[in-house]
Amino acid sequence: MTPLSSYAPHGRPPLRTVQVLGGGNAASSAHVRSLAEGLVARGVRVTVCAPTEADRAYDFSGTGADHVHVPRSSDPVSVAALRTACAHADLVHAHGLHASFRSVLALGGRTTPLVVTWHDRAHAEGPRAQLLRMLERRVTRTAAVVLGASPDLVDRARRTGARDARLAPVALPGRRRPGGAEETADHDGPDRQRSKARAELGAVDRPLLLAVGSLDRHRGYDVLLDAARRWRERDPVPLVVIAGEGPLRPALQRRIEDEELPVRLVGRRDDIPDLLAAADLALLTSSRESRSVLAQEALHARVPLVATRVGGIPDLVGDAAELVPYGDPVALAEAVRRLLADPGRRARLRERAARQCATWPTEDETVAQVLSVYDELTRPRPLT
Repeated sequence: MTPLSSYAPHGRPPLRTVQVLGGGNAASSAHVRSLAEGLVARGVRVTVCAPTEADRAYDFSGTGADHVHVPRSSDPVSVAALRTACAHADLVHAHGLHASFRSVLALGGRTTPLVVTWHDRAHAEGPRAQLLRMLERRVTRTAAVVLGASPDLVDRARRTGARDARLAPVALPGRRRPGGAEETADHDGPDRQRSKARAELGAVDRPLLLAVGSLDRHRGYDVLLDAARRWRERDPVPLVVIAGEGPLRPALQRRIEDEELPVRLVGRRDDIPDLLAAADLALLTSSRESRSVLAQEALHARVPLVATRVGGIPDLVGDAAELVPYGDPVALAEAVRRLLADPGRRARLRERAARQCATWPTEDETVAQVLSVYDELTRPRPLT
């Protein structure tokens, strides 16, 4: 851990930072929680501006940070609340496009440095897509530094006009259950817990394939269902379990029932590590991904992963996963078939996963690198 004196030299008061969070993204919320905990431990004063429900879920206050309720909207009331919270900050760090845009509005006319982290690419269609591009340009051209969670996001920030865009150090924080409690090991033992999870899901004597994520169009679940149709001829038939909620649930459920597909929608779950531990394969079928939490958790759990070759996924997983083109159910089905039929290949992926995980930053390294950016932006400049 970096000594506190590094951040308050010559009797200067502690650095005062404000972390701004929209509250709608689990990965960015977990990152802010981890970052707040590490910053406070190093003597930095931290205020987290986020919706109250985000603080209840991630317990920012429990890290020693102050929490200020700021709704997700960019209306004048929300911007005014954020402006007040940032009034005495030495630096503001916003996470995600909408939180970043609110921060730009709140800091209008101030010289307070703004750091922006993009954890994923905001996406929309039609007129809203043009609005998002306008917000991106406004944010990237205002921020002192834009940190991208994956190389594709850094490239996008540069194309959009960022004066300083860098790859962000983003560790995979330990999962916490709602309310901030740490997950604890199952006292029944891992084998018994795995058997219980598989029995609950209906996969006692058949392969279990797990996908996790909101039921939105970009997740590619329509392609996953197309692939699942091809697995019906296997004996035993693999079971696909999709954990998540979203607007496409009715349409997906109709397809599953009408086509008698071996797929279960189990809704939003807070026991993803247990489900992963029970799975034979993890599936990531999205049309866009940056630093996917599922990909990281699958590799950490040594669960073989089949993922689409999009966004930041190839850089994130290296050779520790089977990569397939997006939107190709035949390629997806074949990759799953090959892995299920080849225990040696699955074992090699597990070995590679261990090596790949070792290349990712730890939470401590992430905090140290972010602090170096803060120090760079807040260090007093010599008089000329």
